Amino acid sequence: MFALLFGIAMALVGKPGERLKGFFDDFNDVIMKLVVILMNLAPYGVFALMAKLFTETGLGMIAGLAKYFFLVLVVLIIHGLVVHPFLLSALARVKPGIFLKKMRDAQLFGFSTASSNATMPITLETVTKRLGVKNSVGSFTVPLGATINMDGTSIMQGVATVFIAQVYGLDLSVGDYLMVILTATLASVGTAGVPGVGLIMLAMVLQQVGLPVEGIGLIIGVDRLLDMTRTAVNVTGDAMVSCVVAKSEGDFDEDVYYDREAGKKLEDL
Repeated sequence: MFALLFGIAMALVGKPGERLKGFFDDFNDVIMKLVVILMNLAPYGVFALMAKLFTETGLGMIAGLAKYFFLVLVVLIIHGLVVHPFLLSALARVKPGIFLKKMRDAQLFGFSTASSNATMPITLETVTKRLGVKNSVGSFTVPLGATINMDGTSIMQGVATVFIAQVYGLDLSVGDYLMVILTATLASVGTAGVPGVGLIMLAMVLQQVGLPVEGIGLIIGVDRLLDMTRTAVNVTGDAMVSCVVAKSEGDFDEDVYYDREAGKKLEDL
């Protein structure tokens, strides 16, 4: 409530509010730089942590970690290549194969950067210029999706919570599983679109079901590749929802989606 009223007061006060907003923007930039520095240092700490872990638990831990890694990877691939195209076909009534083909560049960029925010310009250009979504819709849905649409992160958090519970030998009840689903969904909505933040939000999910936060150290060593994959899934979801919303609002150009305009130009030539 305080934050809400404080924001309203900043908007109403005029220039002092603008100066204060600039301070918070600069503070946010510093914090984001700090996160980047920590992420660059993290691999060395993770190496030491994993070395200590394996000396205490043995090589059997590697097999369990591999199962976790490939399970999350397979679920992310299914979600990105099956669930999203199915929803696009069912709700927007367009061919999903064309969608996946045109999304390739945005997916690769998201995979390489592991950041939905960094990929947002590429996603917006793909959505508006290649998929036929009008800019009035795409300029709203893509930034909003990059902020709150983190379905890939939600998948990782759910699987990671169950994996950590099994490692520590703790049984989760049906109520705990429901709490994991709810908290992972809400945490993914609040996750920033920068690399590695999904692990930070995972701490909130673990606390909700009484699991030790230190369990994050078990998966941090393999999370980078999973982070890259789930970013590609998140970007795909942003574009899919943009197409569905544009189609429902009548702001979807199927000629652009199916490249009919290019065909017409070739016929004119």
